[in-house]
Amino acid sequence: MRKTVVIVGALDTKGKEFAYVKDLIEKEELNTLVVDFGVMGKPDFPPDITREEVAHQGGGDLAALAGGEHKDTAMKIMAAGLKVVVSQLYADGKLDGILGMGGSGGTSIATTAMRALPVGVPKVMVSTMGGGDVSAFAGSKDIIFIPSIVDVAGINSISQVIYANGAGAVAGMVKMEKPKSAAGKPLIAASMFGNTTKCVDRARGVLEAAGYEVLVFHQTGTGGKTMESLISDNYFVALLDITTTELADEVCGGVMSAGPERGQAAPRKGIPTILVPGCVDMANFGEIDTVPAKYRERNLYEWNPNVTLLRTNVEENQKMGEMLAAAANAAAGPIAVILPLKGVSMLDSLGERFWDPEADTACYNAIRQNLRPGIEIIESNYNINDPEFADLCAHTLLKLMQK
Repeated sequence: MRKTVVIVGALDTKGKEFAYVKDLIEKEELNTLVVDFGVMGKPDFPPDITREEVAHQGGGDLAALAGGEHKDTAMKIMAAGLKVVVSQLYADGKLDGILGMGGSGGTSIATTAMRALPVGVPKVMVSTMGGGDVSAFAGSKDIIFIPSIVDVAGINSISQVIYANGAGAVAGMVKMEKPKSAAGKPLIAASMFGNTTKCVDRARGVLEAAGYEVLVFHQTGTGGKTMESLISDNYFVALLDITTTELADEVCGGVMSAGPERGQAAPRKGIPTILVPGCVDMANFGEIDTVPAKYRERNLYEWNPNVTLLRTNVEENQKMGEMLAAAANAAAGPIAVILPLKGVSMLDSLGERFWDPEADTACYNAIRQNLRPGIEIIESNYNINDPEFADLCAHTLLKLMQK
């Protein structure tokens, strides 16, 4: 049985371009299903799902939108409608991959629908925005962006190659045989950074030996957002949140923040959770010249030519401790907070560049003072990367999962 690629776009302004990629995908022995979300002119060819249906699913009337007076409203309605249509196609088994093409408006509408699909479903967006910061369009999902180089307006010597690459990318992903998962083992999420790698690797080994599959997320802002999104989508049975460093970026204005609610998804979901103030000694910036002037006299460490680390101070650690306590206090299930009293990272150990017991203590005290009664807090007289600390985290999580 042939698989189906869903093609989404505005067939009034870009109909010829979509007809071109539709033909290319079908030549790869795949079915196509075209959804039109154009508003103004008539479609260049009949879609499988009309713009009227998309507008209806978005709670609007196409006739009222076609005048063009309220483009912002039209975009919101068509984005909402496309999300409903695409989600239903996937639920009905009629979507094996999705392709969109467009400028900023088309990209916004198409990716709203793509973000509603599970991780692993092939998603390709050929976009004028593809060469810039696409984080707002991608969210925490695995959308492949291909820069259109020229505008998605006509078929020319450059654009036809780009369109063909987009069609080939989605066709190849859809036709690729998916690997089998790890024998249906329950999934545990774990947070990691370069400065907690030893800890997480050892803890992961303990958990995998106990029959679980551990998925590790690099805490770079996007990594934390993705991890929390998948937790909210019920992918995991537990969380080993050893590396909460993104809170430092949130507090200090670093480049790797995952937002003020980082750490709250698992507790709110009620899955067993280990919460550790890991790598809260460091906020991340780019090249050293990009570090804000107010931090220039602070303890800075050039981790590599593109990453500069700022050692967080007492005040910042107090704020992070309060945030970690707030996350734990939201727990609807088993949770334990574990404190590594000999340092929260590889750099925060005796004799190393970020060793600062006063700052660490400020974080720990804020956690102790703000944690609600009934939540277990464990104090360990080890550095976060000591094997004893890793074992403690892993075995404590296994105990929580038995409750």
